[in-house]
Order: sequence, then structure tokens, then C-alpha cells
Amino acid sequence: MKKHIPNTITCLNLISGCIATYWAFMGDFRMALLFIIIGAAFDFFDGMTARLLHVSSPIGKELDSLADDITFGFAPSAIVFSYLCSLYTDNGPRCMSPLELPFLFTGGIASIAFVMAAFSALRLAKFNLDERQAMGFIGLPTPANALFWGSLIVGAGDWLSSLNYTPGIILLGTFVSCYLLVSEIPMFALKFKSWGWKGNEVKYIFILSCIPLLLVLGVMGIAAIIAWYIVLSIITNRLRPTT
Repeated sequence: MKKHIPNTITCLNLISGCIATYWAFMGDFRMALLFIIIGAAFDFFDGMTARLLHVSSPIGKELDSLADDITFGFAPSAIVFSYLCSLYTDNGPRCMSPLELPFLFTGGIASIAFVMAAFSALRLAKFNLDERQAMGFIGLPTPANALFWGSLIVGAGDWLSSLNYTPGIILLGTFVSCYLLVSEIPMFALKFKSWGWKGNEVKYIFILSCIPLLLVLGVMGIAAIIAWYIVLSIITNRLRPTT
């Protein structure tokens, strides 16, 4: 019985991603972000449960990647797609129909957002085969990318819509995300071999700096934290002595 517990939690992650996608197409980005966060919680606990129960399996690994691509690949892509479509309507964010807009133009451009789902799948496939990522990541983790886009649209969507060339800015950001997902940039993970300061300086600095960002920026603080995580990872990698 216990061997099915981690896979059940993984399926709850996948279901959360499906619900997040539904709300994204309906234009309720707050609910979409909420279910991405719920999916991230399930994603954390499925791996931990498998290790605690000693029931890790190849099926669980493949199922985890499938669930992650739905929750952290397809769902954020749907948020970006729906947000781009909403920029061309007078009724605010909501699910779009080809009958309501020049779909070949607007819908076609907005559909570029789904390239992020494909790159998320590629990143997950590489992660499964890359033995270098035991204590850190190579490239941006998919949950971080999903949380960035969800919180950005929720926290700063109205402000972004007031800018000139907003679709171009969003699509450029999408391409940057795709690059970061499959890049060879080392990024630290919040995994601790010990709790001392030495050797964990970057992790503790990051954790402590997250608190004021959340307090000052609210939901938008999540996007700021992910951006800071990327910058700090790059700086740390640059300063690391070469051998």
C-alpha cells in the first residue's frame, strides 16, 4: 500500500496543474497561481515521501516529470497566453474564443507562449538524465519559472498592460525563460548537508533577502525572488574559483 502513496501525491500535483490551467484560460490568474503553488507543495512532498518510505521507482520518476510539465510548464504557458489575449479585449482577462478576435493574428502571437511548455518538458527530460544535479541545478527549475510568471501576471499585470509594446515585452520574457530552462547555468538548490554558515552562505543570504521582498512587494515579491535567485546564482558561479 505504501508504495502507492508517493505516486498518489504526484497525481495530486498533476491535478493541481490541470485546475490551474482551467483558471488560466478563464482569466482568473490568482486562482491559477494558487493551484500552481498547491502543485509545488505536492511536488515537494512526493519526493520526500518516496525517500522516507524507501519506495522510489522508475515509474514514479517518469510520472513526476509528466506532472511537473503540466503544473510548471503548461499552466504558466496558459497564463501568459490568456493574459496576452486579454490585452486585445475590453472585457478584461477571460477565456478567449476565435470568434471574438482576429485569431490568426492575436491568438497566433499569444500561442507562442506555449513554447515555454515545450522547453519545460525538455528541461525535465534533461534533469532526469543529468547526474550533475544532485545538490544543485543546471538551468532554471520549472517550478521557479512557473511561480515567476504566475506571480508576475497577478502582481504586475495591470501595470504591464499600461506599457507600450507589452506583448513584445512578455514574449521576449518568454524566450528568455525558455533559454534559462535549458541553459548550462549552475543554480543553487536549498539543500543543506549541514546547518552551519560556512558552505551555506549563499543559501542563507537568499532566504533572508526573501523576507523583505515578500513584505514590501506582496505577490509580486515571488517574481522578484525568482529573479534575484537567478542573478545570485549567476554571481555565485562567476565568483567561484576555477580549478
